[in-house]
Amino acid sequence: MSNLTMAGLGERVGQELGTSDWVTVDQPRIDTFAACTGDNQWIHVDIERAKRESPFRGPIAHGYLTLAMVAPLSMQVGVIPRDAAAGLNYGIDKVRFLAPVPAGARVRLRVVLAAIEPREGGQVIMKTQNTLEVEGSEKPALIAETLALLIPATGARQ
Repeated sequence: MSNLTMAGLGERVGQELGTSDWVTVDQPRIDTFAACTGDNQWIHVDIERAKRESPFRGPIAHGYLTLAMVAPLSMQVGVIPRDAAAGLNYGIDKVRFLAPVPAGARVRLRVVLAAIEPREGGQVIMKTQNTLEVEGSEKPALIAETLALLIPATGARQ
């Protein structure tokens, strides 16, 4: 459960909110993402060809798969305040895919609260800076700023 509150968000701007557990990006996850999206490019799903022809010497995760992992990993970190009724995806800014994620690699998400923007009715736009780290690599797989619309629970202090 989150240790954040709607009223306390302002005090946390500029601070790291946490880091997720390590998650393995295995070939079945990559294959499932390919099947769901129709992105069956060989560099992701053809293991033997990727070993032979890829500059990465094996299959890599789709960039958009790694981006899709940001939401559930940020939930694990606890970015939605405990007194919010909901946190809705509002947008993504400054997405950069900086390094490949080889099949079988482990990743984790580091989240910093970048800004908040109060809205009508006690709602808040929360901007977080997200870094998806690859175990054993100095360079992150991706960085992105995400925006969430936080809706306060009935009776939450505003």
